[in-house]
Amino acid sequence: MSTNHSWKFFRAGGFDQVRLDSGADLMQLEKLDQKLWVALACPTTGLEFDSRTLALIDTDKDGRIRAPEIIAATKWALGSLTNPDDLLKSAPALPLASINDATPEGKQLLSSAKEILRNLQKPEAAEITIEETLDTTKIFAQTSFNGDGIVPVESAEDDATKGVITDIIACLGPEMDRSGKPGVSQAKVDQFFVEAQAFSDWWKKAEGDATVLPLDGSTANAALTFRAVRQKVEDYFTRCQLAAFDPRAVSALNREEKEYLTFAGKDLSLSSAEIASFPLAQVSAGKPLPLKNGVNPAWADVMGKFEAEVVNPVLGSRTALTEEDWGIIRGKLAGFETWSAGKTGALVEKLGLKRVREILGGKSKEAITALIARDKALEPEANATAAVERLVRYHRDLYKLLNNFVSFRDFYRKKDKAIFQAGTLYLDQRACELCMTVEESGRHALMAGLAGTYLAYCDCVRKATGEKMQIVAAFTGGDSDNLMVGRNGIFYDRKGRDWDATIAKIIDNPISIRQAFWSPYKKFVRMVEEQIAKRAAAADAASSDQLAQAAANVAKADAIAAQQAGKPVEPKKLDVGVVAAMGVAVGAIGGALASLATGLIRLPTWQIPLVFVGVMLLISLPSMVIAWLKLRKRNLGPILDANGWAVNARARINLPFGASLTQVAVLPAGARRDLVDPFADKKSPWPRLIVVLIILAIAYAILNRMGYIYEWTKGRLGEPRAVKVETVTVKPASTSAAAPTPPAVPGTPAAPATPAEVPK
Repeated sequence: MSTNHSWKFFRAGGFDQVRLDSGADLMQLEKLDQKLWVALACPTTGLEFDSRTLALIDTDKDGRIRAPEIIAATKWALGSLTNPDDLLKSAPALPLASINDATPEGKQLLSSAKEILRNLQKPEAAEITIEETLDTTKIFAQTSFNGDGIVPVESAEDDATKGVITDIIACLGPEMDRSGKPGVSQAKVDQFFVEAQAFSDWWKKAEGDATVLPLDGSTANAALTFRAVRQKVEDYFTRCQLAAFDPRAVSALNREEKEYLTFAGKDLSLSSAEIASFPLAQVSAGKPLPLKNGVNPAWADVMGKFEAEVVNPVLGSRTALTEEDWGIIRGKLAGFETWSAGKTGALVEKLGLKRVREILGGKSKEAITALIARDKALEPEANATAAVERLVRYHRDLYKLLNNFVSFRDFYRKKDKAIFQAGTLYLDQRACELCMTVEESGRHALMAGLAGTYLAYCDCVRKATGEKMQIVAAFTGGDSDNLMVGRNGIFYDRKGRDWDATIAKIIDNPISIRQAFWSPYKKFVRMVEEQIAKRAAAADAASSDQLAQAAANVAKADAIAAQQAGKPVEPKKLDVGVVAAMGVAVGAIGGALASLATGLIRLPTWQIPLVFVGVMLLISLPSMVIAWLKLRKRNLGPILDANGWAVNARARINLPFGASLTQVAVLPAGARRDLVDPFADKKSPWPRLIVVLIILAIAYAILNRMGYIYEWTKGRLGEPRAVKVETVTVKPASTSAAAPTPPAVPGTPAAPATPAEVPK
C-alpha cells in the first residue's frame, strides 16, 4: 500500500479485517488495498438497509454497489462535513453547523438546508432530518419556480397563458411539479403545438372542397350515422341478391322459425342482442330496403336518424332505399371517408377547430417556453435541495454500510446485526440468527451448497396480509435429527413482524462434532429399525397371502377334501439346517462375548474403561474427523455470493462463532425441574431381563472355560479344567544307592549315562 497512514486490523472469521475507527481512516479509504476489503460488490435489494441511500450510492443505476461507488460516496460526504469524525456518529439528524461552507458546493448545501427549513416554517432549527428533506410538497408549496422544468397553471401571469396551459393538460395529461401541482414541461408544450398545427392543416384540405364536405357542416354527423348502419345495410342487400340467385334460400336468409324459440320465452327489449342480429328487414329478391315500416325494431331509431341526416339531404324524401340509391350515398360520402382516414392532430380535436386556430394565432407558446426557461434557471438551487437529502442520508447510513462492506465488523462483533441478516428463525428449540432472504431457492442452493453449512430454505408467509418470501437459515448449533422438509417454525424479521415458516429444502452438512460422535450409533439404530420394518412388512404381506389362500381353500373345500382323501397326513418336519445355523450363530456370538469378557477380566481394573473408550473412538473417530474437516471449511462467502455479493475473503464460521449464531434452548438460571413425568412410557421388564440373561451367559462361558462349573457340579456339567503337563529332571542317586546295572548284551552299544525324566 502506497500510504503512510497507520491502519489497524482485527482478526475475526479466520482473516484480518480493517478497523475504521476515525475520520482519518475514512479519508484514506481509497488508498486501502482492495485486496484487504471483505466485499467488492453487493446488491441494492434484499438487504436490511435504507433502499433510498443505496440508490443514491448506486450512481450507474445497475442495482449493484461496487467499491469505486463506496469510495466516491465517502469522499463526497467527508468533503461536505467540517469534521470527518461526524460521519462515525451515524446520527439521524444533521446539524447545520456540521456542513462545510468553505467550498462553493458546501455553501450551496447550507443555503438549501436553511431554505428547506424556512419553507417548512422552521427557520430557527439548528439541524435537519431526512423526513424534512423528503417533504417536497411543503418545501416547494410556496414557490412557483423550483427548477424541475415543469410549470403549473399558477406560474402564468395572464389568463390567456393560463388557459392554454389548462388546454395542454386537458389534451395530453399533466406532469407533476415538485410542489405537487399539475403542470406542463417543454416536451409537452412542443407536442401540443405540433398536434394543433397538424389538426389545422388537416382541416384546410377539406375546407371549400365539395367532394370532401358534400353536406357542408353537417357532413361529419351524416358520416357518423352512415358508419353506424353501413354493415347492416350491406348485409340486407347481399341477402336480397342471394334470394334472387336461388329462391330456395329465402327462408334461411330470413331466419327459420325455430330461431325465434331461443328467446321467445324471455323478457325482451328492443336493445336485445338476439333481435339486433336478425336482418334489417324481410328479405326477398330485388326488394328495396324500407326506411320506416317493416324495419327490424332493434334498428328502427338508427334507421330513422339515417333517413333524416343522410337519405333526405342526399336523395330527397323517400320511404324505401334501393340498391342503386345505396350506391349513390356511398359515392357521395367516399371523399369524406378518405379524408377522415388521414386525420392528424387527433389529440387536440376535443378543443375544436376554432379554439385550436385561436391558440395557434396567439403568443402563448412563446410565453410558456419563457416560463419553463425561468423555472430551469433555478435547477442548481433545486438540485442542492436533493443534495441536502443525500448528505443527511450519508451522515446517518454510510458508516454502517462501510462496516458491512469494507469489513464485516457488525457481523463478527455481534453488537448489531449485519445488513444481510434478515431476522431470526425459531424452529426445533433453536434460534437461528444467520437468515437471509432469497429470490429463488433452487438457484441460490447451487452456490450456497459450497459453504459447508447446514442450510434450511423456508417458505415464509403472513396469512393476514398475503405477503410471501423465501429465506435461507444456517443451523450452526445442535443436531439435525429433527430437521426435515415440512417442519414449521416462526420467523421474526428485523421489523419484529412474525411469519409462518416451513422448511422447503435442506442442504445437509455437519453441524457439530458432538453430532458426528453419535452419528454412527444413530445410523446403526436407524438401519436396525429399517430392517425390522422391512421384515415386519414382508411378514405382514406373507400373512395376508396366507389368509387369501386360506379363504380360497375354504371356497374350494369340497374339491380339496376329495383330492386329499386317502392320503396320510404327514407331520411337519423341522428344518434341521435352520436349527443348526441358529445354533452355530448363537455359539459364535456367545464365544465372542466370552472371549471379550475373558480378556477384560484379565486386564487391570483401571484399563477396562479405557478399552470401552477406545472402542467407542474406533467407531466414532472417522465420522468425527470428516465432520471436523468440513466444519473447519464452513464459509459465509458462498451464501452471500449466491445472493449477488462479491465476497473478497474466506469468511469462516468456526465452531465457537457458529454456536453464537444458533442459540440452543437451555433452562434459565435458577429454574426448578420436576422430573416426574405422569405420561412417561411404562417400563418393560424385558430389556433388563435380556441384559441379565446376557450377563449370566457370559459369566457361565467364562466359569466353564476356567473349569469352575465342572468342579462345582462334581463333573456332572461343564468341562474339566485343562491340566498342564510339566517334566522334571531327576538327578541320579549316588553310586552306593544306585540300582545295579544290567549286564551288557553283546553287540549292543552301551546307553549313555543321562538323567532319567519322569512325570512330575
